[in-house]
Amino acid sequence: MRPRFTLSRQLAVERTWPFFIDLSVAAALLAGFYAILWIAKFWFSAAIPEIEIHLAPSHLPLYAFYSIVRIFVAYALSLAFAIAYGYTAAYNKRLEALLIATLDILQSIPVLSFLPGVMLAMISLFPSRQLGIEMGAILLIFTGEVWNMAFSFYTSLKSIPRELMEACEIGRFSRLQRLFQLELPFAAIGLIWNSIVSVANGWFFLMVCEMFPVGSRNYRLPGLGSYLQTAASEGDFRAVTWGLVAMVLIIVVTDQLLWRPLIAWSDKFKFETVESEERVTSSVLHALRNSRVVATIERRTFRPMSEWFYNSLAERKRKHPPQAPRTESRRGVTAIYIAVGLVALAGILFAASDAVRMLRDIHRSEFFTLLAGAGLTFLRVNAALLFASLWTIPVGVAIGFQPRLSHILQPIAQIAASFPATALFPLILLALARIGVSLGIGSVVLMLLAAQWYILFNVIAGAQAIPSELKEIATLFRFSNVQRWTTVILPGIFPFLITGLITASGGAWNASIVAEYFQLRGHTLMTLGLGAQISAASDHANYAVLLAGTMIMALMVVTINRLVWRPLYHLAETKYRLD
Repeated sequence: MRPRFTLSRQLAVERTWPFFIDLSVAAALLAGFYAILWIAKFWFSAAIPEIEIHLAPSHLPLYAFYSIVRIFVAYALSLAFAIAYGYTAAYNKRLEALLIATLDILQSIPVLSFLPGVMLAMISLFPSRQLGIEMGAILLIFTGEVWNMAFSFYTSLKSIPRELMEACEIGRFSRLQRLFQLELPFAAIGLIWNSIVSVANGWFFLMVCEMFPVGSRNYRLPGLGSYLQTAASEGDFRAVTWGLVAMVLIIVVTDQLLWRPLIAWSDKFKFETVESEERVTSSVLHALRNSRVVATIERRTFRPMSEWFYNSLAERKRKHPPQAPRTESRRGVTAIYIAVGLVALAGILFAASDAVRMLRDIHRSEFFTLLAGAGLTFLRVNAALLFASLWTIPVGVAIGFQPRLSHILQPIAQIAASFPATALFPLILLALARIGVSLGIGSVVLMLLAAQWYILFNVIAGAQAIPSELKEIATLFRFSNVQRWTTVILPGIFPFLITGLITASGGAWNASIVAEYFQLRGHTLMTLGLGAQISAASDHANYAVLLAGTMIMALMVVTINRLVWRPLYHLAETKYRLD
């Protein structure tokens, strides 16, 4: 009788479990639809630039909801931009150098430098709706999330093995077919891990993007960032604690419902011929794969659409075989490039003339102060990168090599990366002041907190992307630890590591605007540095100094990238490929 009871119980569980999965999926879809209606109602309401922030914990769920929407809308825009920009830079030889140089400049520009122009443009587009202010905040978060994803996708495209590209050419894949069946799957691991750090960076800058001054007006949006900033400025550490607890809960739930299923799903895209014994698992992904609702949606919508899409591409390829490009078409394309270049040159000259007129207002002493601050910030940035590399490389390799360790440490790393260090910076400053450390050195700590996660998550992605057969060969031939690191690990993670260091450098420069200039209980704490001067210029609407500081920062970052990072990038593309 006991085996029969066990069998019947097992059958009951097998019948009940899919029902709860389908019910959960249906509830999630319904909740998503309701959330869209709620956001649309709020965004298209009348504009309220300075919303009162209530510090009662009962307001936290609504504030957290608004912040989640802003961060993930910005992430969706960042992902689309990264794929389009990285693809163009990787395959357009004429524009590649220009696009990568532009990306270097954009990632080095602090969020506050985008703030006045972005907000004024969005508010002028939607002057009477909340949508203008919301889109301004979303675009500011976008500027903190997008650059490392674009670098990651570009690096992945440049690292695709030649035999895979040749297979696509033999199969006569179209560009879209190659994108969906080769390039996006090959870049999936790097994109997912950089998505994690991008969203974490969005949480990091949330306090700046939801509560900020533009000229004489202080904009304040309802959200978790403005809640934390208001609580910190008023010294309400109980409210700060509630806000941080809410943020930690959101990060943990996001990890379990989104990132861990994506990481487990992307594991099938590893470039290897021998399957690894240990795989990343996700109960949520398992539940979705066994959901009848999801299976029905896939069978009746996604599968027919994908079949129609690829059949139409194949039919178009059959009817219109590739032909040698005509001289007339080449001339037409060249004429288009020349026309676009002339228009862009005219716009650059016009903007440059306005910038020169604005820079005339800067006194010579202010200019030398900016240069001195740039030198000090440069030293702090490099110190932060050095300290970050010392611990992120070994820890990232350990997490990437051991799925069980990844299951434990990945959520902790996400929480730490997303943790708004600016909310804890008063405590850090007080602790450093007690031991006699000035803000000039203490600002390195906050830069370290902002930069280290780019390196860590890229190293994890690189370690997970190393083929299993290479690890097994190292074990079979009994490589020592030094041999394993020099022949397998460091060459395997090298392209990802360079991407992490470049984006970490940009993140450290960005963090200088809050690390060197901090407001606490009505007092402004600052040290000599380029980030402090940019923040002070933004607060006092001194657009001439803001423009000059931004130009100096961009010039320094581009120079470093040209002299250091670009040669290392070329080395990663030519020597350390999985060919």
